[in-house]
Amino acid sequence: MRSICVVTGTRADYGLLYWLLKEIKSSKDYRLQLVVTGMHLSSEFGLTYKQIEQDGFNIDRKVEMLLSADSDSAITKSMGVGLIGFADCYAELNPDLVVLLGDRFEIFSAATAATVAKIPIAHIHGGETTEGAFDESFRHSITKMAHLHFTSTETYRKRVIQLGEMPQQVFNVGATGIDNIKNLTLLSREEFENSIDFKLRRRNLLVTYHPVTLEDSTAEEQFGHLLSALDTLEDTGLIFTKSNADTNGRVINEMIYTYVTSNADKAISHTSLGQLRYLSAMQYVDAVVGNSSSGLLEAPSFQIGTLNIGDRQRGRIRADSVIDCGYSKKAILDGLQTLYSDSFQSTLKDVKNPHGEGGVAGKILNKIREQSFENILKKTFHDIQQ
Repeated sequence: MRSICVVTGTRADYGLLYWLLKEIKSSKDYRLQLVVTGMHLSSEFGLTYKQIEQDGFNIDRKVEMLLSADSDSAITKSMGVGLIGFADCYAELNPDLVVLLGDRFEIFSAATAATVAKIPIAHIHGGETTEGAFDESFRHSITKMAHLHFTSTETYRKRVIQLGEMPQQVFNVGATGIDNIKNLTLLSREEFENSIDFKLRRRNLLVTYHPVTLEDSTAEEQFGHLLSALDTLEDTGLIFTKSNADTNGRVINEMIYTYVTSNADKAISHTSLGQLRYLSAMQYVDAVVGNSSSGLLEAPSFQIGTLNIGDRQRGRIRADSVIDCGYSKKAILDGLQTLYSDSFQSTLKDVKNPHGEGGVAGKILNKIREQSFENILKKTFHDIQQ
């Protein structure tokens, strides 16, 4: 049996990998090796590795790498610690293939160590752009280290090929998050309210905001404008999910804590809702507000709006349900006004998600099955003919 090593570093990428993990685990052809790192192992971010174990997965290795700070230098040092940890991890597990999703610094460390160890990499969600985050550079770098590529749209597939990857090893399979929407039995309204200990209002918003890592010291100002705009809304419930372990992420999380403490009658926050509660929330809110990729990848499948603030997701393909706005309080208020307008609300029933219809986990594993691993490490740069 070949061993497939899957690495997860955040609550978000675990949710996106969940059904692929189940496919590999139940397969007769492959042995699943699961490695957790990053925020999963941090008490500050909810020790979410425990949820992975509760879901029935055995964790083969834990790679500690997060430092207790979110400055640029701390993130860089965390990447270095991660390289050391993954070097030992791969030496012990000796996998035949490493599966990595996305663009975060934890995954960049995992990819770099696998490249040096001469282990083939399968990369999910390559070819995308997020112009406001240094994740953009990490993602394309991981693409160049990877050997198999699974993209969420045809446009992204073409971009990976544009980066020089062989077309026969680049596959458009759709967004992995759609599998959760199709396969999970989501919570009823009462079950959801009980699970978060919060009574929904007439109007409700799911707020997820992360630092724009390519800009200097803007997190506090930008998020302050968002809170100020949200504070003007009447009879509106606010469900906050906290920021990732990015540069200045702790600034945002402290501001969420202060706001919710002062507005407990209308706002609640969670370090991690988990996929079931997060997707269940989308059934009952009017929109996803902030700059999370979930507003572009998953929210359109619920035919709800997304108010996408600023540059973090600039360049990503989006459905007609996404409203883009600037950072200022006025820009956000204008966006909210558009969101709740009758003309915009009437368009949502016809929204189509451009990231596919699901079944992604099965497609990925089937494509892996078709591959011969004999010469997969011999990479050739594919030149596009002009």
